[in-house]
Amino acid sequence: MSAEEHSSGGGTVEYIQHHLTNLCVGDCDPVTHKAVGFWALHVDTLFFSVMLGMVIILTSWRLGRSLSLDAPSGFQNFVESIIEFVQGQVKDTFPGHNPIIAPLALTIFVWVWLMNFMDLIPVDLLPLLAGAVGVNHLKAVPTTDLNTTMAMSLTVFGLILFYNIKIKGPVGYMKVFLFHPFGKFFIPVNIVMTLIEELAKPLSLGLRLFGNLFAGELVFLLIALIGGTLVVGALGYLFWFPLQVVLDLGWLIFHLLVITLQAFIFMVLTLVYLGMAHVEDH
Repeated sequence: MSAEEHSSGGGTVEYIQHHLTNLCVGDCDPVTHKAVGFWALHVDTLFFSVMLGMVIILTSWRLGRSLSLDAPSGFQNFVESIIEFVQGQVKDTFPGHNPIIAPLALTIFVWVWLMNFMDLIPVDLLPLLAGAVGVNHLKAVPTTDLNTTMAMSLTVFGLILFYNIKIKGPVGYMKVFLFHPFGKFFIPVNIVMTLIEELAKPLSLGLRLFGNLFAGELVFLLIALIGGTLVVGALGYLFWFPLQVVLDLGWLIFHLLVITLQAFIFMVLTLVYLGMAHVEDH
C-alpha cells in the first residue's frame, strides 16, 4: 500500500512494517510473514540479487563485444575508470599477487553498489506494482535483508580461512591463535582474543552494510509518510507535499554517497582481511 492508503487505514506502524517485510515462502508465519524456520526463502531478495547479478554479466558481455581501442564509447570509458579505480585499491591494499583478488573486488564493489542503488527507487513504486499482480509484500533492496549481507560476509570469511590455511599452513594458522597477540606465556588469552578478532571480521562486514542500508530505507519510509499521515485537506497538502519533495531529494542525494561509500568499505575490508590472510608472519 501507499503512504496515503495506510494513513487512512492502519497507520504508520503498519505502513513501515509492510514495507520492511520480505516476500517469504516456505517455513513462514502466516500472520506476520516472517521466517520461523530454516526452510524459509525471501523470494524478493533472491530475485533482485540474481537479477542485478545478471545485469552485470549481460552488461559485461555486451561491452566485451563492442570494445574499441581507437574510439571508445563514453560507457566504455566509464567502466574502464571503475576498473582502474579498483585496481588502484588492490595495489595499495593487497600484498603480493593473487589473480582472483582484483576480479573479486570489482564484483563486490559493483554488485553491492547495484543492490544498494535499489534503495533510491521510490519506496511505494515497486510494492505498488507487485500488489497489482497479487504480491502483498516486496522488499526491493537486497542489502536491507540481513541474510544477504551475512551471506556475502560469510563467503568472504570462508576465503579468509582458506587462504590462511593455504599460505600459513594448518600449523602456522594454529600458531596465530596460540601466540598472537601476547606471546607464548598467555596462550589461553591469545586463543580467546584471536577467536574474537576472527569472528569480528564477518560480523563487521555483514552488520555494517545491513545497518546503514536498513536505516536509509527507514528514513525514506518516514519521509514518504509526510505526504500521507500529515496531510489534512488541500492546505495541508500544499504545505507538506513540497516539504516531502525537498526532504526526499536531499536524502536521495546524500544517500547516493552512502550507498557508494558502503560498497567501497565492503570491498576495502575484504581486501584488507584477505591481505592479512596472505601474510605469513601475522
